[in-house]
Amino acid sequence: MQTDLISSTERQIQLLQFVVRNQRISVAEIVEQFAVSEATARRDLETLANQGKVQRVHGGAIALQSTPPELPLLERGNEQENEKRRIGQAAAALVNAGETLFLGSGTTVLEVARALREIKGLTVITNSLPVLNTLVGCECTVVCLGGMLRPSELSFIGHITEQALAEVRADKVFIGTRAISLEDGLTNEYMPETLTDRAILRAGREVIVVADHSKLGRTATVLLAPIERVQTIVTDQAAQPDFLQAIRERGIQIVVA
Repeated sequence: MQTDLISSTERQIQLLQFVVRNQRISVAEIVEQFAVSEATARRDLETLANQGKVQRVHGGAIALQSTPPELPLLERGNEQENEKRRIGQAAAALVNAGETLFLGSGTTVLEVARALREIKGLTVITNSLPVLNTLVGCECTVVCLGGMLRPSELSFIGHITEQALAEVRADKVFIGTRAISLEDGLTNEYMPETLTDRAILRAGREVIVVADHSKLGRTATVLLAPIERVQTIVTDQAAQPDFLQAIRERGIQIVVA
């Protein structure tokens, strides 16, 4: 493609279309396609990334994807079921005997709870009714925070929940999220839950996000926290290696189940 007669803005528009069409491109492909230098290719990618139009990864970029509407928890049980089970088991392996944990809501965190049932001596704090029910009868101390019930997630949120969260501390917080991107961090769909989720993050010394590959490289409606707020992300083998490497370069541990 001859690009010497077009402006940088026009070239970036064409480059964005190229990224969207191919979903993932490298700097070398841009150099070949647009007949520009590597420095120009990298500059164009940085411009598009700063505008929130692409996701910058090592050696190139991937197209940003928005998340589809989230189904209620009981309808999401079969989505990526095997992946979520493996993620839950890998996340539970990060737990030490005697620790205090906070488990949030969602289907992937529920798999963490199921994998924790055999570990004795834990204290588990939760705002999730399914997590509470899963841990009934196990040899651990369970603390359930009250508040306003969100029927679709079977979780407690709101002012009362946030007041209770201010009184507790956990060694590790396990939380799910609707979407994760380098630029936009952790994002969710449901605005009224955001302040509760932020309070959950503040309650833990270590934040562990459990998210299958479908949540990565995406952006949802509401900002929960920047990516740097997370210490560990547990995901599955279908996650894009370039994206995981970019996360590691931010100093975040990646566990692939």
